[in-house]
Amino acid sequence: MQHIPFDEYVIDVLLPDLTRHDRAPTAFLVYIVLWTALFRGEQKHVALSLRQLAECTGLSKSAVQAAIRLLKRRGLIKVSKSAATAVPQYELVRHWVRRRVPR
Repeated sequence: MQHIPFDEYVIDVLLPDLTRHDRAPTAFLVYIVLWTALFRGEQKHVALSLRQLAECTGLSKSAVQAAIRLLKRRGLIKVSKSAATAVPQYELVRHWVRRRVPR
């Protein structure tokens, strides 16, 4: 079994913020599923349908849609589509990670 590392920020800040402040534990579940899919695929973007996200989280498709809206509004994910009916591509926005600028 492979272990998946999570930034401390995700557990220490994001978890209580989404579950207590926003009262949206579903958003945290969706975020964790996206994080896991991106880690396993070693990619910057992952394509997952609402049905796939619903199956992975055990949530309804409408609950997944609401979670995605919240994560987008909070600036935690970016969602793009190549066409209106295409499967969305998700990218995590990890604003707490400072990019090192070479000198």
